Amino acid sequence: MAAELTVPQLSAKHRPTLDQALSAIRSRAYWSPHPEHPKAYGETAPADGLAAFEALRGTRFDLGQPGTDGWAGAEVSPYGPELGIEYPHVDPDVLLPAMKAGMGAWRDAGPEARALVCIEILARISARTHEFAHAVMHTSGQAFMMAFQAGGPHAQDRGLEAVAYAYEEQTRVPGQADWSKPQGKKDPLELGKTFTAVPRGIALMIGCNTFPTWNGYPGLFASLATGNPVLVKPHPRAVLPLALTVQVAREVLAEAGFDPNLVALAVERPGEGIAKDLAVRPEIKLIDYTGSTEFGDWLEANARQAQVYTEKAGVNTVVLDSTDNYKGMLANLAFSLSLYSGQMCTTPQNLLIPRDGIATDAGHKSYDEVVADLAASVGGLLGDDARANALLGALVNPDVKARLEAAAGLGEVALESREVANPEFPDAVVRTPVMVKLDAAKPDPEAPFLSECFGPVSFAVAVDSTQDALDLLRRTVREKGAMTVGAYTTSPDTERALEEVCLEESAQLSLNLTGGVYVNQTAAFSDFHGSGGNPAANAALCDGAFVSNRFRVVEVRRQA
Repeated sequence: MAAELTVPQLSAKHRPTLDQALSAIRSRAYWSPHPEHPKAYGETAPADGLAAFEALRGTRFDLGQPGTDGWAGAEVSPYGPELGIEYPHVDPDVLLPAMKAGMGAWRDAGPEARALVCIEILARISARTHEFAHAVMHTSGQAFMMAFQAGGPHAQDRGLEAVAYAYEEQTRVPGQADWSKPQGKKDPLELGKTFTAVPRGIALMIGCNTFPTWNGYPGLFASLATGNPVLVKPHPRAVLPLALTVQVAREVLAEAGFDPNLVALAVERPGEGIAKDLAVRPEIKLIDYTGSTEFGDWLEANARQAQVYTEKAGVNTVVLDSTDNYKGMLANLAFSLSLYSGQMCTTPQNLLIPRDGIATDAGHKSYDEVVADLAASVGGLLGDDARANALLGALVNPDVKARLEAAAGLGEVALESREVANPEFPDAVVRTPVMVKLDAAKPDPEAPFLSECFGPVSFAVAVDSTQDALDLLRRTVREKGAMTVGAYTTSPDTERALEEVCLEESAQLSLNLTGGVYVNQTAAFSDFHGSGGNPAANAALCDGAFVSNRFRVVEVRRQA
């Protein structure tokens, strides 16, 4: 097929971005090519983005994919409105062979061309960030500004980060080499050698409900940039952001002269559960999944023909030992507990507080005082309904609401959850967090703080000492995993002990955060999301290991 976009054109446009991304992953310094502020996209962008989103509602989203055998889609916004969009339902026996057909040309294009095409896809997505923000908001329940930032530039950063790592790993080995081995008085042995990064096969990206783009883009772009076709299977409640992504990817691939079927969408009818069927098909060689531990474990055990990358559930913990900024600590934790109603895989759940209290710059604070002050800080932060709506968003599904309501019966409630009205979306289910007091001294293998309670629920756990907090931290990370660990201490010895636990158990640690950086936020190109070294996830976003096993290097030797 004729290419409207040539590699030289793409190189002139995007090679500087690729070079900056490569520099950023090596230096770990702050960098982003994607603006966080809505006004950066032009005066008409907000209205244009909303109009584009509204125009999609009640339509049939035709991608022109092979094997379409019907239509499916039943998304209802957590804010109330039905989206009414139908997506192509596919016959995998037809679609998967069509996806494989374009692999040879995509492989032969080489790492740089693939990276540049991926960056063009991201650039076109970036130009439509306002439209994507509404799609993320009305499928995940994130408040608009969070949907704009996390679902837009931050997700695009994570995708570009994966492209940079993919390029870096594929180009470690030169494309060709002349080999000459001296043989003393005899002529040397001489060979010409070529080395080609060869894709594994079709990748299956299984999307999540809460962060469809942020969690989806790393795997999607890591696989595509390493030469693999990608079949995107969105969560049935959050199809639109990934359908738009697939649409853009197919357009760019076609314009660059490649088979658009290298990226395709697979949606499911209600109750169909196609992820299990697709995951064990022999054509599927890579799987990326974010979601429940139960299904993640199933994939790891049963999709034996594929390399499986999972981000599952964990028990995120904050150890409170001491602080020299009590007010800043409370404010930071209050925001961390409230953001997106705790529906982040990085939100802290267990707050481990010595029962004798902690030393602070405001004097010694007892366990009860710390808990009461933190509850008051959350209450103050969310006291105004407009600000509460902007921080909390909406509960993503009824299961979160059920867990929130059940949590109040697990112990003494230190902070009650309240309903928040959303004037713009009266049907939205908005709830402030609940905080429950628990005691670690009571031996109970079924203690609530030993399992994840996903949503706006936190446990203020009384422990006998900081050492007991460290022991409990180690146990939960080792047995249940953790995406994040936070701690507050003024003691160098305690800081070293915390660091040692996290190094030994492979958990990402944030110490003494009292400003505008929060334990549940990570920055692409600098922070690693997860470690891949504890049960919460078997991969990190993003490192070399996340991309290097998505391709193999095949060598051809020729007699010189």
